[in-house]
Amino acid sequence: MMPQLPFLTLLVFLPLCGGLLLPLCRGNLKWLRLTALGIALLELALAAVAWREATILCARPGMPAGFSFFVDIPWIAPLGIHYLLGMDAISLLLVFLTAFITVIAILSSWQAINRRPTLYYLLILVMESGIMGVFLALDLFLFYLFWEVMLIPMFFLIGIWGHGRSIYSSLKFFLFTLAGSLLMLLALMAVYLLHGSQTGSYSFALADLRNTAIPLATSIWLYAAFFLAFAIKFPLFPVHTWLPDAHTDAPTAGSIILAALLLKTGAYGLIRFGYPLFPEAARTLTPLVIVLAVTGILYASWIAFAQTDMKRLIAYSSIGHMGFVMLGIAAWNQVALSGAILQMVNHGLTTGALFALVGMLDERTHTREIAAYGGVWGKAPVLAACFILFNMASAGLPGLNNFVGEFLILTGSFRTWPLAAAIACAGIVLPLVYTVRLLQEVLFQTERQPLMIAELSWREALLLGLVGLGVVGIGLHPAPLLELLRLPVTLLMGVSP
Repeated sequence: MMPQLPFLTLLVFLPLCGGLLLPLCRGNLKWLRLTALGIALLELALAAVAWREATILCARPGMPAGFSFFVDIPWIAPLGIHYLLGMDAISLLLVFLTAFITVIAILSSWQAINRRPTLYYLLILVMESGIMGVFLALDLFLFYLFWEVMLIPMFFLIGIWGHGRSIYSSLKFFLFTLAGSLLMLLALMAVYLLHGSQTGSYSFALADLRNTAIPLATSIWLYAAFFLAFAIKFPLFPVHTWLPDAHTDAPTAGSIILAALLLKTGAYGLIRFGYPLFPEAARTLTPLVIVLAVTGILYASWIAFAQTDMKRLIAYSSIGHMGFVMLGIAAWNQVALSGAILQMVNHGLTTGALFALVGMLDERTHTREIAAYGGVWGKAPVLAACFILFNMASAGLPGLNNFVGEFLILTGSFRTWPLAAAIACAGIVLPLVYTVRLLQEVLFQTERQPLMIAELSWREALLLGLVGLGVVGIGLHPAPLLELLRLPVTLLMGVSP
């Protein structure tokens, strides 16, 4: 078994340190791509080792309940800042998803990026380090640091390698997320000072701050600041407007990482920090959160009908799917929360694959307009079959992964918010309608104009095949993942609403 300190530290900093080696491959595009892929694969191997070790969660002496790996080292001691990392089953799932999706993102960019490739792959690996830090940090100062680090590479990915109004979209993404981050920073400092004034010991550790006594009125304002920062990243209606533009103009790998990983950091932050720090405020504001979640589910599904760009349609579908995640979190019982966490993984797989497929079609035809397609099934049946699989998974077809997450969320939500759950059921029907329309027009409609659409290459088939295994595997046998989540979700129920 690997020592705990190097292991968690490697998970966070291996992509960053490996990325610094990329300039050595400058001038040799083949070796540059292979080096970036090798670093991402090594990170995935480390995540796989973590998965193996997770079978003995809580069995190690000296570990906090629910954590299989834990590191606590004083960093800036006078300010109470620690290098504090921990991995429980929730972190484990998202760490593995991050490592896996990064490999998929690099493979999806294999032929598409020829301009400034060194900087491009470096930014992807730096962003992976930042996301890993977000999912592992248990010190709120450290969490905020990683939260900011992961945003900067995405800003440059959209701005430099994006399409259309890339500068506008990158600035909109940056300003929305920066506004939320600054509010969270102010609330974080307030909690830190309140804790210090009450105990005489200043700390940013989650376990310490959770015990701070905060009046309800103050707590509501502080929770609202945290919630807004996380809601923007979700994104939750009505602070979602940056997402369709960012997705539409981002390069393929940027859209994959944005949908599969960055949106999950908002949900994770709410589960890990928002609810445990402000349980009473969260309970008080739950009706408002439920209304916003259900509104987002229906609104995004309705707007998706009007989209003519495939990327934009998938972007709005993401808003609807993340609305289900928010509904599961707000219901805050074991079934709904387990479903919400599982749905975060499911959405990452299906939506990441859909953006990869749209990127493949765009590379072949140089258009993402639905009206330009038709007859793809007859030209590239394997590509078309993958398109059907991932669209049906996104629409919640039984036997595929999204169905399991949505079913658990709705089942858990019916226990505490039956009316909201009943209304949200329409969010299952509407995606099926616009998904069938998309499949009909792109794959089976009579060809509108001659388009050269080649079949999948071995690289593209491998990429989609790996994601497809996860989609089908979780859909048919989700029990191991749900069992893995049972303990941390049970522990969360004891400290939050």
